[in-house]
Amino acid sequence: MRSRVPAIALAAAAAAFGVSVATAQQPGQPPASAPAAQPAPFKNLQVFPKDIARPELISNMRFFSQSLGVRCTFCHVGVEGQPPSTFDFASDSKKEKLVARKMLTMVHAINQQYFGVTDFSKVKVTCFTCHRGSAHPLKTPPAEAPAAAPSGTPAAAPAAPPRKPERGAV
Repeated sequence: MRSRVPAIALAAAAAAFGVSVATAQQPGQPPASAPAAQPAPFKNLQVFPKDIARPELISNMRFFSQSLGVRCTFCHVGVEGQPPSTFDFASDSKKEKLVARKMLTMVHAINQQYFGVTDFSKVKVTCFTCHRGSAHPLKTPPAEAPAAAPSGTPAAAPAAPPRKPERGAV
């Protein structure tokens, strides 16, 4: 099917649009360059480094949220569904935030003392280790996980598969 608008008219319209955009820009001004990445001035950071970059902090918060199966308002003062800019992230009025700090300190200590981790991008124990997507740590192993033998006792050997009776055996 043939277009009703001739190709030359489309080309002219595109050229006119390009000229209008070019004219609207102020001549002589260099293009704005991206500002240098500066650490965000976060308030009340007690466990994270004071100079943590915003993307890194947000990434950590998302990991906590996924590991515990909760949303921001679980620890932070704000109204679910409202923009994060309306939240009071610095507030310590929620006990869950205070508990989270203690848990982070515990996790760091476990990684350092028992696994020798100094680079926290290579941790062995995280929030997910115990929480498994639940707001409160699991107290028993998940049903699909095999139960671990108590320390100091040998693990039971896996059951041998049933043997087929030999030919001619009754």
